Amino acid sequence: MVFGIISAGEGSRLASEGLTLPKPLVPVCGVPIIERLVRIFMDCDAERIAVIVNGESMETVALLKGLAKEMPIELIVRKTPTPMHSLMELAPYLGCDRFCVTTVDTVFSRNRFRTMMDEFSKTSLDGLMGVTSFVDDEKPLYVAADEDMLIRGFLDEQENCRYVSAGIYALKVSTLDVLEGCLESGQTRMRYFQRQLLDSGMRLKAYDMGQVVDLDHVSDIIKAEKIAERE
Repeated sequence: MVFGIISAGEGSRLASEGLTLPKPLVPVCGVPIIERLVRIFMDCDAERIAVIVNGESMETVALLKGLAKEMPIELIVRKTPTPMHSLMELAPYLGCDRFCVTTVDTVFSRNRFRTMMDEFSKTSLDGLMGVTSFVDDEKPLYVAADEDMLIRGFLDEQENCRYVSAGIYALKVSTLDVLEGCLESGQTRMRYFQRQLLDSGMRLKAYDMGQVVDLDHVSDIIKAEKIAERE
């Protein structure tokens, strides 16, 4: 399996609340969140881990270069305007079969993720999308799924949806053609990409990741550590 981490943002909300550390280096149970992700991916037999960072934090670059001495990390230092552009930059490193990409600030259960990757390695579907019923986002993307968890829509409004997107995308490489088409047409939000996957006939399944937290605020660190402590 090939994995990717999108870490090209600036972490401005955390900085505005007085946190001086770059977001990727925020510790959860004593481990920087970006290192935690790398080690989770290694536990899932990562063949390669492609990481894109914006280069404004040399401490983050240094950490990743250090980890790359013992792990198969491909480091891309580049500033991008949106996560979709970051994913496009990662595309050449994501192999020829299937991959999983997350954003750096997504904190989830290591055990649930391992089970999700095991299912993804066996599925004939085009992708598994991590979802959560724990809504803790200012503008969540609601996921409409049937009784078999097959995804029927990505919605801006709740509309009786049980789940929201958890920012964990396990996809076949063929989906990157859809991504390229979205960017060429000027659509630059990840939710548009996900909708276009469905419109293109891709078969996607939602995978319940339990509680998932995005580290957008200082108060989220406590929530994230509770998730990590349950592993």
